Amino acid sequence: MPTLPFTLVVITRNEAQKIARCLESVPFAAEKLVVDSGSTDDTVAIARAHGARVVHQDWLGFGPQRNFAATQCSHPWMLVLDADEYLTPELADELQRRLPALMESDAAAAILRRHLIYMGRPMSWYRPAVGEKMARFYHRERARWSDVRVHESLQFKGASPTFHAPFLHDNNPSLVEKQLKVLLYSELKCRDWLDKDKSARMWQLPFVFALSFLKDYVLRLGFLDGWRGYVIAQTAASYAAYKRMRYYEMRVNPASRETAAAALTRSGLDH
Repeated sequence: MPTLPFTLVVITRNEAQKIARCLESVPFAAEKLVVDSGSTDDTVAIARAHGARVVHQDWLGFGPQRNFAATQCSHPWMLVLDADEYLTPELADELQRRLPALMESDAAAAILRRHLIYMGRPMSWYRPAVGEKMARFYHRERARWSDVRVHESLQFKGASPTFHAPFLHDNNPSLVEKQLKVLLYSELKCRDWLDKDKSARMWQLPFVFALSFLKDYVLRLGFLDGWRGYVIAQTAASYAAYKRMRYYEMRVNPASRETAAAALTRSGLDH
């Protein structure tokens, strides 16, 4: 298959079960780059077997890790996927047709639509899970990831074309993995809040949970996806509440910051 002059970038740690599918979904990338932060499984070997160049970088946080990855690419244009994401054949076809003109333009980035697979099958109605728009194709000299530990976003100016066919996110094989991710993401978000010396507003906690649940279950149409919609809304509300409780604990008991970090490391959750 003819290749196009861009780099597929994937950041990994212990993604042996997913990385092959991700890399194989983009056979037309001239380069595949995996930036690994210390996998102890077969991630690195599998990535190399599927044509990727692997670079090691100790974990910096999601935003800084992605910005580091951009410096390692052989091409200025990049497609960014997570290991649990992959292109549909329809999007692969669309990218091959439209990318040459895009890469000749002065655009900074392009928008892709992501569909979520949750509890083993696609969501049908929940708004963030059906066609969520994400900037994932970009020129490294015209765009940059926000320097935050988690929930990073691509920062750029100007118009950005949108691709219509979706890529898929096979999210959290079970609720166990989801809850482990909640622990890690909460810790990272709280560290960002500490850096900014954000005040802990515990009086907001009951309202945060209720409003978050209603937003996802009602306004974002989670209820139309049945019990899976209920679960995804409840999990999102729990995450919103838990990270605020954890931040409060970090402020009133600073020693918990190091004990929690050690616990995450022992459990293999320090990313």
